[in-house]
This record gives sequence, structure tokens and C-alpha cells, in this order.
Amino acid sequence: MGQHKSKRKTLSAEEEYPDFSMHCNHMAKVLTLDMYKRLLKRSTPSGFTIDQAIQTGVDNPGHPFIMTVGCVAGDEETYTVFKDLLDPVIQERHGGYKPSDKHKTDLNPNNLKGGDDLDSNYVLSSRVRTGRSIRGFCLPPHCSRGERRAIENLSVEALGALAGDLKGKYYALKNMSEAEQQQLIDDHFLFDKPVSPLLLASGMGRDWPDARGIWHNDNKTFLVWVNEEDHLRVISMQKGGNMKEVFNRFCTGLTKIEELFKNKKHQFMWNEHLGYILTCPSNLGTGLRAGVHVKLPNLSKNNKFEDVLKRLRLQKRGTGGVDTAAVGGVFDISNADRLGFSEVELMQMVVDGVKLLIEMEKRLEKGQSIDDLMPAQK
Repeated sequence: MGQHKSKRKTLSAEEEYPDFSMHCNHMAKVLTLDMYKRLLKRSTPSGFTIDQAIQTGVDNPGHPFIMTVGCVAGDEETYTVFKDLLDPVIQERHGGYKPSDKHKTDLNPNNLKGGDDLDSNYVLSSRVRTGRSIRGFCLPPHCSRGERRAIENLSVEALGALAGDLKGKYYALKNMSEAEQQQLIDDHFLFDKPVSPLLLASGMGRDWPDARGIWHNDNKTFLVWVNEEDHLRVISMQKGGNMKEVFNRFCTGLTKIEELFKNKKHQFMWNEHLGYILTCPSNLGTGLRAGVHVKLPNLSKNNKFEDVLKRLRLQKRGTGGVDTAAVGGVFDISNADRLGFSEVELMQMVVDGVKLLIEMEKRLEKGQSIDDLMPAQK
């Protein structure tokens, strides 16, 4: 553990401890004064401190109904140096995942059963996304400008070597024309300048748009965001309900990217307890969110809808993102879990779950009961 060598006035932990009286996030629930005292003297080898880790949760008290995480990692070591705080936060956020638990990774698309037969009258589009971090560099809340640029250069080189239907092009945010930007927004590809106070308070918006960009293949079905919330965000998507194709491309692309980085002597951050290491503790493990836009006008009005989703371990959003309402009964349905289940297991939950939701929707269209279709708790 490095010690701070700073001329800043050193006040006691009591004097520095945040006021959490209005707070509703996982970090504020876990962090006591005693724990803060212990952690205040520590920092990671790159100099990341407990105050930097919790700043976003101090500045954003959260919402009584939506528990945010309230802390971020500045580097791979954050998860070990500040494990007193992060282990219980992870346990709370990931359904009781314990410090002794092991995470399993499975990126073999042949292990997914079905997924190529979702009814396209109901499923409008399908996508799978995850993140990856490059070992040896600080994460976006803490990285320097030079590190961020080095990550961009490495990524552009690696992605430039993709061939076949993964061949594509990189667009640096700072060089983009208005027309290119508009096209990417219309394609639902572009991440915008971070306006979310959660991202800004954690330090991810520094030097924007320096060294940020989007790479996508020519078919616009596989894309990689560089230096947004994570070093890399990898997304496979297409219209319609063929989740098998989407997942195939996702696994193939990710495996190729990992090989290309390894050839350059760079590995992704991964360990057997936390799986893939990402900036936000909510995305550890697989980092995987498999989502489909699905039409459920009848089921969504049914009082069993919430319970069905919970039993299937799925969650719903509006199609515009996290806090949006559904339009015309179309929801973005995705897996609720990230950690403790493999990629294939999470995909299977989404594929099987969405199939059942569509079956229920068809029953309700005909005015029939869905009681006999109620699933057991997964």
C-alpha cells in the first residue's frame, strides 16, 4: 500500500467523513466511520484513494426506489485495497455473491440452446453488450490523458486487424463531422458527452472528447466504444429476434479482440472471483447485458408482469434507456444478473424468458388465462 506524500492539511477521519443522512446507495449503507478510518490511510499503487472511489456516491445520494452502487474503481487493485467496502457492496448488489465465491466464464456460443426462433412479430431488435479493461492501465475515473490515448491507440490497432464480417472503421469523437455524428445517433450507436451526474462525479468526463471514439463493422452489427465508462464497451446487435446470431458474433468478436490484444502483450483484467473487472461494481463478472426490444402491450398491463420478470431473473426498461417509460407497450427486457452466472447462462435466461413472455402475450391477446404458465423462481 502506498502512503500519501502530500502537503495538504491532514484532518481526522471524523472531520473528513461524509454526511450520509440523506443517502440511499449501496456504498452509503456499507461505509461506517470505523471503516472509513481504516481505509483513509490506504491508496492503490496508482494513487487511487477511498475518497475518489466514493465521490460519485457522496455527490449523488440516490433514489429511495433505485439503489445505485455509489462507488467506482480507479484501477484493478481498487477491488483488493478497498475490499472492506467493495466486498459487501458487491454482495448487496449481486444477490448475495460472497467474497469466497468463484465466477465462471463461458463464451462458447454452441452452448446456447435455441435463440434463433424468437417470434419477430414481437421482438423488434436484439443486442448483447459487455465491457473490457486492459490490464496495467488505470480505469476511466482515474486514468491520465496519456493513458487514455495509449488505450485508444492500442484499441484502434487491434480492431483494425479484424477481418471478414467484423471488418470495420474507427471514428474518433473529436474528428467527427456533424453528419457522421448524426448518422451514428440515428443508428443508436453514439454515446454522447456524459451528462449523467453519476459519471461526471466519478471523473469519467475529464478532457472530453479526447481519445474517445466508436469503432463499428461495415454491417453496423458489431461495435466498440473506446474510453467511455470502461476502456472498451463491446456490442453486438441486429434487427429482429435472432439472439443466436447476435450471441455468436458477440463471442467470436470478443475472442478475436482478446487474441489481438494478447499479441500486443496486453491482457484483459480478469480473476476467478470477480470475472472481468470493470469500472462500476455493478458490471463485474460477465459485464453482460443481453436485451431485446419486445412488444408486450397486454402482459405489461397485467398485474402479474412484475412477478413474472422477477421469477425469470429479468428486468425491464423503456426502449430509450435506464429511466425511460415504454412506448406502445415495447420494453427493453434484459438479464438482471452479471456476476455468478456465465455468459451462456445469462443468455439462456433471456432467450427462454422472452419466449415465455411472448407466449403469455399471445394468450392475453385471445383473452385467455396465463395462470398455468407462471414460471418457478429461477
